Amino acid sequence: MRNQSFTKNCYYMLYLFMLGLFIGILIVNVGHDTWIKDGELLGNDMLEKLESSTLESGKLFGYILKHRLFTLCMLGLLATTMFGAAVICGYICYMGFTAGCLLSVAVIRYGIRGMILMMAGIFPQGILLIPAYVALFLWAAGINRVLYSKGTYMDSFERYSKQFYLKKGIQIMGIIVVVIMGCLLESYVNPKMLHLVLNIF
Repeated sequence: MRNQSFTKNCYYMLYLFMLGLFIGILIVNVGHDTWIKDGELLGNDMLEKLESSTLESGKLFGYILKHRLFTLCMLGLLATTMFGAAVICGYICYMGFTAGCLLSVAVIRYGIRGMILMMAGIFPQGILLIPAYVALFLWAAGINRVLYSKGTYMDSFERYSKQFYLKKGIQIMGIIVVVIMGCLLESYVNPKMLHLVLNIF
């Protein structure tokens, strides 16, 4: 049953992300003038500024780390409330929506080069951050189900089990460690990769 629940949660996450992705792509294509003709998102000026900019990796790491950990902590805390499931679903859709918007703008502006640019934007930190966020959503769904589900006897038992909360605490600490490692890659490695791609763009 637990394996089925895990698989179902993975499918739900994929459906929600794809729904947000589709909405993002649709909105960009419907509002072509706003996003492409009149918009500056991923425009030539923006890319030239990125190419010529020199970022201080230490400051960038502090900014990214604060942003990532704030999001992680807020989702973790909200997962323990009655509205946790709705918040998780909404955030997954939001991530899909932003990915759909950026990908559509990049492809419409630059074609296949736009896809390369998007891949450069999430590499190599995506190798760590994407699994970490998937683990976070599964963690949040699991703890929300145990706290508020009226289902199985096992859920009711875990609700009052110290081992369950210790396990969840260790899991979230592991997720935090992976996120921090991802932030290090995003701050110190990704800017170099992005500049390399922009130089040959």
